[in-house]
Amino acid sequence: MEMEMEERGSKVDGSESRGNKRLSESPPDDDCCPICFCSFTVPCRSNCGHWYCGNCILQFWNYSSASKPCKCPMCTCKIVNLMPEASLQQQQDREVTEVLKSVQRYNLLFLGGARGFLQKVREIPFFIKRMFQRLMDPDANDTYIDEMRIFAMVLSIIYKASPFDFIPTGRLGIGRVFDFSAIALVLILRLVGIYRRRRLMQRVRRLAAMELLQE
Repeated sequence: MEMEMEERGSKVDGSESRGNKRLSESPPDDDCCPICFCSFTVPCRSNCGHWYCGNCILQFWNYSSASKPCKCPMCTCKIVNLMPEASLQQQQDREVTEVLKSVQRYNLLFLGGARGFLQKVREIPFFIKRMFQRLMDPDANDTYIDEMRIFAMVLSIIYKASPFDFIPTGRLGIGRVFDFSAIALVLILRLVGIYRRRRLMQRVRRLAAMELLQE
């Protein structure tokens, strides 16, 4: 009995030491952030073991599909957890605190379970905003058609369950009306994005031509 207690105590001590070692880990001194190629600021380690600046990896995620976990730029593994350097928790710098809050928010989004689901519900306005921004980006590969069609299906179910009946559907049915409307909205937003990009390029050319004339 005493031997079993000693073995369990040694295992607990070993796990605690390993946990303390993991918390005290920091990025290599001779390494740099693989995104900005500068020294680490607010270094965070991904669940796949690669280190990044906290702000860099979050911006990288913002430019990708925000409704899905960020893919590691080094190994393409899905990053579902970012672990800031342990020493950062003691810093009172405002910028560091803001980045740490954003990292915590990211971790909660892809935590899973009830907490992760609640966080996703809170972030619905953010997801919708990001979706529309990506839909208007001509360079974006993700068209979000599947997400928009699912959203349209949910709206059609809510409409059917409600006492309202003001949308003329004809022979199509309300489900197809919402589905076609979602696809049309995706196409319209993409065309708007292309038009805005073209206007921006024309403006840049005009400004460049004016600078040349002034010289």
